[in-house]
Amino acid sequence: MKTQIDHLVIVAKSLEQGVQWCEAILGVTPGPGGEHALYGTHNRLLKIATPSNPLAYLEIIAIHPGAKRAPDAPNKRWFDMDDAALQAAVAMQPRLVHFVANTGDIQAARLALKAQGIDPGAAMAASRHSRKGVLQWQITVREDGQRLFNGAMPSLIQWGKPTAAEPMRLHPRNSLPRSGVTLHGIAVTHPTATKLQAAYDAIGLTGIVLETGGANLCATLHTPKGVVTLQSGGI
Repeated sequence: MKTQIDHLVIVAKSLEQGVQWCEAILGVTPGPGGEHALYGTHNRLLKIATPSNPLAYLEIIAIHPGAKRAPDAPNKRWFDMDDAALQAAVAMQPRLVHFVANTGDIQAARLALKAQGIDPGAAMAASRHSRKGVLQWQITVREDGQRLFNGAMPSLIQWGKPTAAEPMRLHPRNSLPRSGVTLHGIAVTHPTATKLQAAYDAIGLTGIVLETGGANLCATLHTPKGVVTLQSGGI
């Protein structure tokens, strides 16, 4: 089994605030994204891929104030976006809160985590329109919407239709131009780093610097404004 970094998750109070933050901190304007009807959110995207992280992009996501969620929509949004502490933190400024890992077999990866005593949630089917066509994917989301290990245990994503025979036809990176921003690396500190490392090993996730310490997710980016470090601060 092998997984790799798919994207970083930046939560903002509003998408407009997220765009302003990106321009001020990273020196670039994020590209278009879309709406997620199931969770009542919308996003803007920025390509940050490198040879070592060829799929990587940055997602700025916010609750869509005009969205009308279906009666059967989940009670909680993904990425802890309904959590009061997270909302208070991002009300001050957008913040790195999580990352998502790409896998070619999301069900096998889920089982591998469950064998470690970790429940990543069900693999939810989702889709949205893009300029290249309809993006379809499965992503692990818990019923309570919680991120695990203070956001340092990535959600799992598999792009393409939810059938074993369907390849990853479309990925957001295909429609994103080079931005001038690249991902240099991700580092994690956490009080239970040993358990977290075992989880990474179980799903074949490598390239993350992991140490024991206070909870924090850190991403280092090379940008037009120089080297920028984004941190979760344990939120």
